[in-house]
Amino acid sequence: MTAPTQPSATLRQVIGLEAELPRLGDTTLVLIDYQNTYTAGVMELEGASEALAAGARLLAAARAARIPVVHIVNDGGEGTPYDIRAEIGAICDEVAPVDGEPVVVKQFPNSFHDTRLQEVLGELGVEAGADLVLAGFMTHMCVTFTAQGAFNLGYRPTVVAEATATRTLADTDGAALPAAALHTAALATIGDLFGRVAPTVDDLLKA
Repeated sequence: MTAPTQPSATLRQVIGLEAELPRLGDTTLVLIDYQNTYTAGVMELEGASEALAAGARLLAAARAARIPVVHIVNDGGEGTPYDIRAEIGAICDEVAPVDGEPVVVKQFPNSFHDTRLQEVLGELGVEAGADLVLAGFMTHMCVTFTAQGAFNLGYRPTVVAEATATRTLADTDGAALPAAALHTAALATIGDLFGRVAPTVDDLLKA
């Protein structure tokens, strides 16, 4: 029997990037695409309700800690599942913004690309080098590419795994790639270089 392959060192370990989770009170929370888009219909995600509940707990903790909170929404245009002018594209009630929490509109997976996100962070006093906590939909797409975008700009992102979710896709052979496997692979990609991964909200709160 072939021995199981041992995981290699991450790129973060190789180049000496931080491994410890940040203290929530020293971060800024960025919630990505927590839209009704992903809770019903053609784009409904597996585990969306559980991830949304975790996101709501994370948001409550952030508000209690009085840290900046920024909401991101994807606008795909009228008639699409991402129509932010319609109920389908609205932010889910469980994590809806309150007065003083900015909402940034995007049209690309990377929430920093062609948006005001970096400018909004600057207005909140959050500059490159600061810790960002990321959560939202979908793990393999906008969460991953926003983590990469944050890393490329010099921020220090942390993704909360249980507050993200994705959907089953076809692999290169046309077979089903389960959502759970895609979710895990996306988090491994993030954790290899772009940022730290907190398995649960509680893990982050204990940091």
